[in-house]
Amino acid sequence: MLDRFLVPEKDRVFVESEKMRRATIEIFEKCGQSPADAALSADVLMTSDLRGCESHGVSNQLRVYVQMYGDREINPTPNVRVTRETDVTANLDGDEGLGLHVLPKAMELAIEKAEKHGMGAVTVHNSRHIGMLAYHSMMALEHDMIGLTTTAGNPMSMVPTHAGEKMFATNPWAWAAPARNEAPFVFDIATTQVAGNKLYLAQRVGAPMEPAWVADAEGTPIMESAQLPDEYMSLPFGGTREQGSHKGYGFAATCEILSTILSGMGPGFLMPKTPRPLMGHYVQAIKIDGFTDPDQFKDDMDRFLGGLRNAKPAPGHDRVVYAGLPEAEEVEIRQHEGIPYHREVIEWFESIKAELGLGFELV
Repeated sequence: MLDRFLVPEKDRVFVESEKMRRATIEIFEKCGQSPADAALSADVLMTSDLRGCESHGVSNQLRVYVQMYGDREINPTPNVRVTRETDVTANLDGDEGLGLHVLPKAMELAIEKAEKHGMGAVTVHNSRHIGMLAYHSMMALEHDMIGLTTTAGNPMSMVPTHAGEKMFATNPWAWAAPARNEAPFVFDIATTQVAGNKLYLAQRVGAPMEPAWVADAEGTPIMESAQLPDEYMSLPFGGTREQGSHKGYGFAATCEILSTILSGMGPGFLMPKTPRPLMGHYVQAIKIDGFTDPDQFKDDMDRFLGGLRNAKPAPGHDRVVYAGLPEAEEVEIRQHEGIPYHREVIEWFESIKAELGLGFELV
């Protein structure tokens, strides 16, 4: 994550990951989740925080989920069921449940199918936000599989290239592939220039936007560094057509096809324009031994990723990294030193603790 999105040193409060995990479980259980689902939901958020992906951890997301539970916009005890199935595919009804604990069930089913048939792909309709996509893709790693996750739906935030209205959410993708000794390759990105939740982090710390990160209310890219305006639309990655925004636009459209249209929900921009509508998801597990020997694959991945890591850095840079390496390094640091949260986040936890009558202690 770019330095501008990190919590300023003066505002950092370090919390042990297990203390935050227990607090998060308490909150989810108070919202009506079962103990098992609360623990799974907390694991998704804490994995995000430990990997340094604070935009999708407890800082931004937990308060949103609590509000949605309070507004009865999420079913705390969903009956997740298969509505269509073949040997290698399935479509699940998420029953308006939170994707943090719904989507792992979909990936477990995809992995089960891949174990038997080499590949498994599962869509989910009628679901809610799934948190950090990498969590779900990484579930495949311990099974010597490659994992893929996409999600789409509402609310609208991204403007297509040359359009003057929002037609997509951030429509992210995440791939995960195992290695033997190197940190796994884990590529998790929004198809916007900047993930929507990172814009919220920028607002919290007062960080400016770079040129072509967002467009104004009419769809014109803002081409100078500036604070995030009150009204804006996110641009596809690439920013402008001249810089390749049609590529980000195309990836966003592909994500829409896999996640909402293939699951039977239809395109996100045709869904009801309520503040927090339902979402569609897609997960896929690919068994490596259907193509090559898994040991050879992981050895080749070590040579590949090690080669990238040891590439000659350009002037002004200390090293070259690959997707998943900085996050794996951050886990070791944060497990030892604690997770640096913004003091405003800790204040929110204290306020919700009092409001819900909970007993956790963070600091």
